[in-house]
Amino acid sequence: MLSRFLTRLIDAQARWARPFGDLNHRWLSALFKPMRFLKDFLNGKWLGHPLHAVITDVAIGSFTMVVVFDLLDVRNAADIALWFGLLAFVGAVAAGFADFTDTDGRARMVATVHLSVMLLAGLVYLVSGLLRLGNPVDRTLPIVLEFVGYGLITIGGYLGGEVAYTLGNMVNRHAWRFWGDATWQALNVTEVREGVLTKAKAGAQSLVLVRQGDTIHALHDVCAHAGGTLSDGFLVDGCVECPLHQSRYELSTGHRTAGPTTYDQPRYEVRAKEGGGFEALRVSSGSARPGG
Repeated sequence: MLSRFLTRLIDAQARWARPFGDLNHRWLSALFKPMRFLKDFLNGKWLGHPLHAVITDVAIGSFTMVVVFDLLDVRNAADIALWFGLLAFVGAVAAGFADFTDTDGRARMVATVHLSVMLLAGLVYLVSGLLRLGNPVDRTLPIVLEFVGYGLITIGGYLGGEVAYTLGNMVNRHAWRFWGDATWQALNVTEVREGVLTKAKAGAQSLVLVRQGDTIHALHDVCAHAGGTLSDGFLVDGCVECPLHQSRYELSTGHRTAGPTTYDQPRYEVRAKEGGGFEALRVSSGSARPGG
């Protein structure tokens, strides 16, 4: 019952959150477009994990310690934790902006509410921090603001969880796809042309095939980032680029070479089948392999 009430409450924000989110999506996309290296860094491609989730934990942990230290009246520690939390908060916002450019539909609307609440919380914490400068005798107002900020951070954290866990934003699309040992399975195509993305089925799995000379490369057709169809994408420098958010995967390895994906793509080996046609064997399930 509580979850349904909260869902209705979030959806009630759509009237302002959708147009505001679309506006932010346009200017953020324009901002990051010429700086793909920076966007890859903020997405967490190098880490093999969404960076935003990592930094938000640091910020929320720091703000939690502010509450503890203020309750214990350990003033210097509380002030240091608050400013450290604000520093981590800035990093989390930057990473969140990068992720936001690849957020669509209802996830974008909910992410807009999440962003708005978090920015308000950051402003409240900043005012609390500024009022603490000079170590005033009466710290009532800074502490009251701190608790207001912590309440907003809690609400914002719930909304962020809704975007990630309920709507699947930045979640590996292959996390639960494969069960048991891989086996050779017949492909439903008899011809794979040179340098052309070809969609095929191997049992229940959809693959994208590309012939390069005598070698046929095969990756899972569903992009690990947001479920885009790779066979509808593009070939770029030995990689397949997803048409949805331009994630790129190396054909020969499945390794990610450009974000926003932070996961590698499942890869298959392809061989000619006796009697004609081809068959494929999954040789990797994709991963959050560190590095490029």
